[in-house]
Amino acid sequence: MATQDQTATAHPAIPDFTEYNDLASSKNGGRLLFATDDWFAPAENLLKDEAPIFREGYYTNCGKWMDGWETRRKRCEGYNWCVIQLGISGRIHGIDVDTSFFTGNFAPRCSIQVACLPVSYKGRDPDRLGTAANAEDYYMVEKLKSEDWEYLAPVTALQPGYRTLCHNYLKCSSRKRYTHVRLNIYPDGGIARLRIYGEAMPDWSHISERTMIDLLSAVNGGVCLGYSRTSEGWPRNLILQGLGEGQTDGWKVIPLATRPSVVQFNRHGLLHDSGSEWCVFRLGHHGIVDTVEVDTNHFKGDYPDSCLVEACFIDDRDANLKTALRHTDWKTLLPVTKLKGHNQHCLDKNELESVGVVSHVRLTIYPDGGVSRFRIWGTKAQRPTAKL
Repeated sequence: MATQDQTATAHPAIPDFTEYNDLASSKNGGRLLFATDDWFAPAENLLKDEAPIFREGYYTNCGKWMDGWETRRKRCEGYNWCVIQLGISGRIHGIDVDTSFFTGNFAPRCSIQVACLPVSYKGRDPDRLGTAANAEDYYMVEKLKSEDWEYLAPVTALQPGYRTLCHNYLKCSSRKRYTHVRLNIYPDGGIARLRIYGEAMPDWSHISERTMIDLLSAVNGGVCLGYSRTSEGWPRNLILQGLGEGQTDGWKVIPLATRPSVVQFNRHGLLHDSGSEWCVFRLGHHGIVDTVEVDTNHFKGDYPDSCLVEACFIDDRDANLKTALRHTDWKTLLPVTKLKGHNQHCLDKNELESVGVVSHVRLTIYPDGGVSRFRIWGTKAQRPTAKL
């Protein structure tokens, strides 16, 4: 178990794939279907969106309270495992097996298996503390034949849950679509979170070119490709489903200490020479934009003064996307527009510029502040014959 005085070493580099959406998060609809054992802490905790916490000196009737999945010590043959149904089915770019605060009691090894199943299942009853799977649980999970699923990550040694060691990153190269994940731990122990980073792969052939849809939504394949900086939350939160639950469920940038000492406005009523922050997204499908939605819900005293939305078309077959994005000719989709705090701004065709078919969008906020959600409503379109 962890203590508040954790080992201090150099932080590992954070891989680029962590900018993708967490397909397994309970916030995105991820469900725990089965776990062999939940004695110290139930496996549902693996799917929590918030970061793990530690409660010093707090115990349950089963032992030390831990914010993760922790099994009892294995005293019979075999190992422990659980099955997760992804909230967003799609391609997996990478995995973070987070052992935060599990130091002496972390799972020493794990492997990941995956499958693409045609059926969706109900999640189990989450009240499993101090229990193990029963005969009925095993009968249900045997139908999935999860022991035969493809290995996405072989047996891999894990690091203990100290602050600088806890993130065990596993890069994935498969381009297949997956719906379910099996996490195996050898032989027992604890894991705080399982982040499955990837992108949705919806079947766009079933969506008409006349259907109005959020082209940017995470469930429709939208992803964040980069951003200037963040202070609270992440730009990828902007494309999650539903309304934001709070400031941490959006993207917030704190002011720079170098900002002007005296605030001034230009002749258009916008902040003068105040700086900006940005984030870039790829749409789930290239399309024609009808409405842009910028939602500052929960940001009442720290919302941006204004925003700009630009768009471009880059062929999705471009081998060097980052270079292409840096050198592309961004076109103004929504001119710089004043924003209000705690408000859902819906800007339709009357406020938008005509830019044709687009594949990527860039949101720029002035000078800083927070945004809760960002939507690009439109219709899918065929690839244009020439770039914008």
